[in-house]
Amino acid sequence: MTANQLTADITSFNLVIFGGDGDLARRKIIPALYYRYTDKQLQVDFSLFCISRSSSDEKVFKKQLLEFIDGPDEIVNEFMKHVIFIHIPQNDVTTYEGLKKLLDKEANFQRIFYLSVPSSAFPEICDTLLASDLIKETSKVVLEKPLGHDLKSSIEINNVISKAFKESQIFRIDHYLGKETVQNLMVLRFANHLFERAWNAENIENIQITVAESIGVEKRGAFYDKTGALLDMVQNHLLQLLCLIAMEPPFSLLDPDAVRNEKLKVLKSLRPFTKEMARNEIVRGQYNRGTVDGKKLHSYLEDIDAYESDTETFVALKVHIDNWRWKNTPIYLRTGKRMKKRYSDIVINFKELPHNIFPDSKYPLRNKLIIRLQPEERIELVQLSKIPGPGGYRFKPISLKLDFIDSFKDRMPDAYERLIIDVIRGNQTLFMRHDELVAAWEWIESINKHWKKEAPLDLYESGSWGPGDAILDKNTQWQTH
Repeated sequence: MTANQLTADITSFNLVIFGGDGDLARRKIIPALYYRYTDKQLQVDFSLFCISRSSSDEKVFKKQLLEFIDGPDEIVNEFMKHVIFIHIPQNDVTTYEGLKKLLDKEANFQRIFYLSVPSSAFPEICDTLLASDLIKETSKVVLEKPLGHDLKSSIEINNVISKAFKESQIFRIDHYLGKETVQNLMVLRFANHLFERAWNAENIENIQITVAESIGVEKRGAFYDKTGALLDMVQNHLLQLLCLIAMEPPFSLLDPDAVRNEKLKVLKSLRPFTKEMARNEIVRGQYNRGTVDGKKLHSYLEDIDAYESDTETFVALKVHIDNWRWKNTPIYLRTGKRMKKRYSDIVINFKELPHNIFPDSKYPLRNKLIIRLQPEERIELVQLSKIPGPGGYRFKPISLKLDFIDSFKDRMPDAYERLIIDVIRGNQTLFMRHDELVAAWEWIESINKHWKKEAPLDLYESGSWGPGDAILDKNTQWQTH
């Protein structure tokens, strides 16, 4: 790919990061731009304005930032000239005057406002941007999840944002959709006859989507206790993965709404949870004390220094999509903290062959497709193969693997690199539309309505795979690693 192709549609910009001295900005957002800069994809004029509400110490900020940027001193120093630190202690027109003067110097640059702050702060920031006359026709706003804590709050936040920005200017980001393996789902499904013909209820027994974390709540205790695993992970990450797995082929990949329309159809087809479903098809858990690698770990209640919280750190759901393609095919969603191992994957379990001509087989005659998202990214097709040697047809499962690290020697870009470049280019394909967000919240509300009464909170040992009864179907075992 030539440099001209790499820089196509990228015009000069100013990126304003609210929460610019926060963990996400230092670890992900700014390094993503640095690596795009080193790959010569940002051969335009640009500035990164990092807004801090609490700190005014630019030296400390830049020292902390350099811990996450690696490369030759000359290139790092060149990039850092684009990073501008600004202390804005509160959101009002007066304190935004300095920012306005800097942005107005380059009035022809597109302006991107990245809200890397809690969603409760979105309305106030957008109101102040509007009152300060900082929003132009070419401006964009990037919103980090979660957008509200329920359907009502999400709509209220969106209503305020919509007074300042049009829907075409809003980019609701979910970094999972920028992962290379997730992107490869589109190619895997829609560019391979073998898979697309078999991608339906007739051939697939069940689908499992797991996001397992080995860490606890760490420094996010105050936020997490108001959110829990359902809202922190299922409402956005897992539902977005589910949409890409289950959607119909879009008529085009060049039209962002073509993809988002198909995702919306999946969300609308999700079967709402009833009281009986909440009782039988949901498992809620909270991590207790445990020992991992000889290290004793605290319980969730000890981690948040509170002893009456019923916030879940683990949730498993049996989900149904009521449409022609997926009728009667269960989809299992699972996520949890302090689990045995950190990994995220999608497992497609194909049905057994209708007739077994190998009566002595110890293994069922079925295939399995594993799409690993982290920590390493790879695609693995499990098939049965004969064991070499005489003695009849002895066989065992073996895997055909596409390991991205082995197959592609170049550095694997981080998800934020792809997504931020898409924002600069104005490509909304991988970002949630408002009606998608509403549909996701409506389905989540059907769970919230019943589950705390019908699905009691079970404790599970830190370093385990979750509550002992997390198997939602007696005939289905979770894929574990």
